[in-house]
Amino acid sequence: MTNTYLANAKINLFLDITGVRADGYHLLETSMQSVDLSDIVEISKTEHGISVVCSDPEIPSGEGNICCKAAREFMDLSGVSFGVRIRIEKRIPHGAGMGGGSADAAAVLKGMNELSGEPLGSDELFALAAKIGADVPFCLAGGAKLCRGIGDIMEDKRLCSAENYLVVKPDYSTNTKQAFADYDKSPVPRKEKAEPFYNVFEELFKDPETARIKRLLTENGALGACLTGSGSAVVGAFSDEETARGCAKKFPQYFTAVCHPAKSGVIRIE
Repeated sequence: MTNTYLANAKINLFLDITGVRADGYHLLETSMQSVDLSDIVEISKTEHGISVVCSDPEIPSGEGNICCKAAREFMDLSGVSFGVRIRIEKRIPHGAGMGGGSADAAAVLKGMNELSGEPLGSDELFALAAKIGADVPFCLAGGAKLCRGIGDIMEDKRLCSAENYLVVKPDYSTNTKQAFADYDKSPVPRKEKAEPFYNVFEELFKDPETARIKRLLTENGALGACLTGSGSAVVGAFSDEETARGCAKKFPQYFTAVCHPAKSGVIRIE
């Protein structure tokens, strides 16, 4: 038996760090929006074991992939006895701050729960998602949410009403773990309230290419723009798709994608 899912990317339209827990996890306040740029995740029942393969050679397969962790944690908690084969067609850029790995892990949790007759209720599934990674609960839920804590406290709230977004990823990536380590060395003062198009990592990095991309976006019709996640992708919000597609032509050397808000994080397609 095989189920196939769209695992939607996320964008951050506001991101701030509000503290650090005793265990080292950073506390966040962030506005996240699912968008219709997605990986395709195929989950098949096997007799035993876990295998993960990905179309992108830069993404680890097997034990090094977050989907392997998601599958194993699901098996341990639910007690299912079958194995699973996971195939990922990668379309969300890696190292962009768009939650590609988290989206794939969320698809694995949803898929395995459905393949096994839904032994885990919604609350159990979201608690398990939070154990796997900070963005996984949101990627499982999807939509537009203001998230707090380590990303596991979610409130339905849309901070930006735009229906069109242009993602621009430069030809370098950001290491999220290193980004948070850099923050710990040089913390940035908190914002008093969540407002669109603010990202604490922009203040931390002061990256000239991020600034240049933002400037080109706003000069070519974006209502606002900011880094997503810890980067390296920048997202611009547009009032119409035509303007967004026209702006994309300003970045011929980079990955670009025009995308739209999605109401769900994981969507079964077959």
